[in-house]
Amino acid sequence: AFWLVPRGLVWACMAIAACVRQIVTKPMQQGRIGVRHEVAWMAQTLRGYSAPVAAAERLTRSGLKSDAIPASNAERMGLAALATSATSAGICRRRVGRRYNTVATATATLEAPTEILRKDYQQPSFFIREVTLTVRIFDGRTEVASRMLLEKNTGGSLPLDGEDLKLKKVLLCGKELKEGEGYTLEKEKLIISADALEAGDSTDLWLETEVEIEPEKNTQLSGLYFSGSMYCTQMEAEGFRRFTYYLDRPDVMAKFTSVRLEADESKCPILLSNGNRIDSGKLEEGRHFAVWSDPFAKPSYLFAVVAGDLASIQDKFITKSGREVHLEIFAAKEDKDQLWHAMRSLQNSMKWDEERFGLEYDLDIYNIVAVKDFNMGAMENKSLNVFNTSLTLAREDTATDDDYERIEGVIGHEYFHNWTGNRVTCRDWFQLTLKEGLTVYRDQEFSADMGSRARKRIEDVRILRAAQFPEDNGPMSHPIRPEKYAAIDNFYTATVYNKGAEVIRMYETLLGRDGFRKGMDLYFERHDGNAVTCDDFRSAMQDANGRDLSQFERWYLQAGTPTVTATDAWDAETGTYSLTLKQTVPDTPGQMDKLPMQIPVRVGLLDRESGKELMRDTVLELCEESKTFELKLDETPSGRPVPSLLRGFSAPVKLEYDYSDEDLSLLAGFDTDSFNRWESMQRLGSKAVLDAFKTEDIDSFQPDATFMDAMKRIVQDKVTDDLSLIAYALILPTESTLMQQAKPPIDPTRLHEARNRVRKVIATELEDDMRKRYDELTPKDDEKYVIDGPSSSQRRLRNVLLAYLCTSGDAKAAELCGKHFKTAKGMTDKLAAFSCLCNIPDSQEAKEAIEQFLADANGDANVIDKWFASQARADVDDLLPRVKKLMEHPEFSLKNPNRLRSVVSVFISSPQFHLPDGSGYDFALEMIPKVDALNPQVAARMANGAFRTWRLLDEKRQKMILDRLADLSKAGLSKDAAEIVSKMQA
Repeated sequence: AFWLVPRGLVWACMAIAACVRQIVTKPMQQGRIGVRHEVAWMAQTLRGYSAPVAAAERLTRSGLKSDAIPASNAERMGLAALATSATSAGICRRRVGRRYNTVATATATLEAPTEILRKDYQQPSFFIREVTLTVRIFDGRTEVASRMLLEKNTGGSLPLDGEDLKLKKVLLCGKELKEGEGYTLEKEKLIISADALEAGDSTDLWLETEVEIEPEKNTQLSGLYFSGSMYCTQMEAEGFRRFTYYLDRPDVMAKFTSVRLEADESKCPILLSNGNRIDSGKLEEGRHFAVWSDPFAKPSYLFAVVAGDLASIQDKFITKSGREVHLEIFAAKEDKDQLWHAMRSLQNSMKWDEERFGLEYDLDIYNIVAVKDFNMGAMENKSLNVFNTSLTLAREDTATDDDYERIEGVIGHEYFHNWTGNRVTCRDWFQLTLKEGLTVYRDQEFSADMGSRARKRIEDVRILRAAQFPEDNGPMSHPIRPEKYAAIDNFYTATVYNKGAEVIRMYETLLGRDGFRKGMDLYFERHDGNAVTCDDFRSAMQDANGRDLSQFERWYLQAGTPTVTATDAWDAETGTYSLTLKQTVPDTPGQMDKLPMQIPVRVGLLDRESGKELMRDTVLELCEESKTFELKLDETPSGRPVPSLLRGFSAPVKLEYDYSDEDLSLLAGFDTDSFNRWESMQRLGSKAVLDAFKTEDIDSFQPDATFMDAMKRIVQDKVTDDLSLIAYALILPTESTLMQQAKPPIDPTRLHEARNRVRKVIATELEDDMRKRYDELTPKDDEKYVIDGPSSSQRRLRNVLLAYLCTSGDAKAAELCGKHFKTAKGMTDKLAAFSCLCNIPDSQEAKEAIEQFLADANGDANVIDKWFASQARADVDDLLPRVKKLMEHPEFSLKNPNRLRSVVSVFISSPQFHLPDGSGYDFALEMIPKVDALNPQVAARMANGAFRTWRLLDEKRQKMILDRLADLSKAGLSKDAAEIVSKMQA
């Protein structure tokens, strides 16, 4: 009703209220915001997050001028949200950080791209129920003729999505339409008029279009493009509109009953699409055709085409019901011998999904194609997966142990999408985590069952903390189900994927494995063949288990990483341990004053003297802001128990508890939870690095004895069977993780020096123990190179020890690395030594290794990427000039995402990117527009990676970054990159 009041009166009332509110509020010491900001904030509160743009536009007109009325704490909490509105309107404003002591000012000239809101979802006016396609590939052009069976929904006109298409013809029910009469062309839209649709056949409304595209010129790698020896497609999220006019949205599910591909047989002997091949044959002039039919309805983002000169390997899989499925994996001819690990991973995935979730493959054929030019890791197109070669090709001399494990996990991920993503898909792109978070969880569980569950859990949390926690604490913070976006490609994020997987894992923690399986079964029973929402998944879990999970929805609604603070008390007389848990959910851009989450906290208790477990895993549910749990022990210890909190990382939160170093040392040695043993060492390591960071003279810093004793015990540990757990315990927290723990403002160069200092002290004081263990792990000359869990764990620990032994960078270190490099029997050891040598680039051993590594690559693109990346992340002072020199190498290309990431993105994520002179920021300013002109998706990710943590930095670096962002805002960036730059400035 509020918005029925005349707008002028509304804005006047809001301005008066803002003035009164600011005059009576307590001044804020750290900054000031103005009345116009207050009005924008009120508008945002009343109308939702899209409103500030309109509010700010009005406020830039005559009337309200820049003011300097002190801001209250309430304004400070709302500042993150209103900054976006100010940025969108080009307002010069002063930022005031809630956590930060520095204040930075910038003028934004970039108008934020138009945003789509989740609350505005509407079904399409028509559905498409059946599609036939004819795709004719010629040199320099491709013709796409589509025939779509429409079904009226709400009726009216029909807007079809299209981008970079040359329209040749439009027909409706066999009658050709003319522009201006039956249809109109607008920017990226073909609109069929309501009159033409009403005049069509009411029973069979067939719409036909013919377009022409140029895949050879498609550097965006979205839609149909040419890569190496093949044409291939990438349709997710909105690539199909670059292929032909269509309702390019996931809730439009159609059966592609006939896809006819035609091409020159000598250039494209292989013609692939979704489903089963139903026909093929020869054509005139050396051309041929193949026809494919997919019996399952699917959205356009799951459509795929591949045409090229490829080699393949073949095998089969027998399903639990006895059906034989033909399996085939394609790649460039020179890569054929690197496909067998992918094949075994696929077969393992199919078997695992049947055993764990009862899900059987539903077609008679399953194809995978490895592509060198690919924006993402892989794509789950129905029965025709397209993979980045970096996640498909593996041989012991080209791939590391980590590569083998990643390939297995991603092969599994894309296969698991057949049910969680394909058979049941998303209603709209806001629901992306419905398929991605769920499927990441499934691939994590698959990898855990294939290898070490403890090691896999540690690896997943390391990734979450290094990639997602900074995202949750930065300008791109968003819930796992975003409320708005300008370019959906920007929301294929660690939040949607990795935090989304943690949310799925919490369902299992709360419901148990059997309860989770019951919920999954009900989910498929209800929604197979449909496009649904995250709420539908939550309802299935809730209904199958008779649990009220309404509060759990807040994980989908609220951004930010909650902090759980624990305090405890011990009553020795009654044997009662009291644990008080308090949660806070931080303010994030556009979201303040959040509600408590439903957080499962798995705990155990250990005896302080013996380390014996007094209480096994117990899951406590924290649903209130604060709650005290009383835990009665059957066996009363002699002293206060040591709590093992958040076992298995049972929720994606930050845990605060006042552990003493002695407590952490006890947990590291005796906790029955493998994750918390590792976590205890991480806490000790963080404390050591942050103590060094705060000390005046880093070069003379010495970690305390408790930490060093714990590290020595880890090196000498001969009891733990999984050597990877020892290796991970020895690795200090990443600098990305430490940035989230240090108190701003942060000098990232100094933080890097502090971490290096702690590593050097560890290496010096434990050199004898480390060298002894290193030698014990060194394989004998006649020992075979084996790729399995125990062998890879042995190599992992040996290479972690090598990195410590080479921290000195002296001649002795270079000699050891050189020997390690020359005697390496596989890529794992070879790359570990090479990476260490890149930190000593002027040594003779390094110079020889740089030449030898490239020569041994013999043109293998994945190996060459490793060669580039190791040098681009080297810990040397003159890294940027070296990176620029690498970009002059004939093997470097801006057009290939893998190669670009191996140099530019790797450097941007290095500590040297933040050099005090700002040269790293200048490099990003130079590269982002160049890349954006070729590939907006990659450019947007580059911008996000470069600047997402700027608010944590010191004032000088903040100002330099803001200046570069202001320059980028004037660079005419794509929608993808512009959205990132706009939000970075908010």
